Amino acid sequence: MLHEIIDEIKAKFKDRINAYIKEISKFRTGRASINVLDDFSVEYYGTATPINQVATLSIPEPNLIVIQPWDSNIISDIEKALRNSNLDLNPFSDGKVIKLPVPPLDEQRRLEIIKKLKKYTEERKTQIRNLRRDYRDMVKKMKDDKDISEDEEKRFYDDLQKVVDENIKKLEEIEKEKEKHILDD
Repeated sequence: MLHEIIDEIKAKFKDRINAYIKEISKFRTGRASINVLDDFSVEYYGTATPINQVATLSIPEPNLIVIQPWDSNIISDIEKALRNSNLDLNPFSDGKVIKLPVPPLDEQRRLEIIKKLKKYTEERKTQIRNLRRDYRDMVKKMKDDKDISEDEEKRFYDDLQKVVDENIKKLEEIEKEKEKHILDD
């Protein structure tokens, strides 16, 4: 039974790490990335619609995102929404496509992004530690209810700590890799 709990914990940790990877993929690194538009929506027939559902997104050059709306009537709406967003990018249009140049990052902006990255990493580590605490409490209650022995409890704690350590190490490796991309680009 405790093995199933460990497997459940591993699955939850994997989900947390995948969510973390998705979140930090939106951090601008100085190169154009469609991921910065993942949470971007535009008003389309009265409904907030994700940009990738109303346009084709492409990266023809390392510092340029091109948005080609399927309906040319919404070009001005997309431009206006991009200008009002917190992306710090300045779109321009030729009437058919919207070009979104991605300027190179200055040193101050790189440091701000790294600070934000470290904050995200700490939040994920805290989530992992909170899960550890919750599962420790659950197993302690099982021991108190005499469902498992003290040895099984101790073994579970050791296995749990190994899984926690592995996942925190994985988060730190991902953070270092992203930090390297931010500083090198």
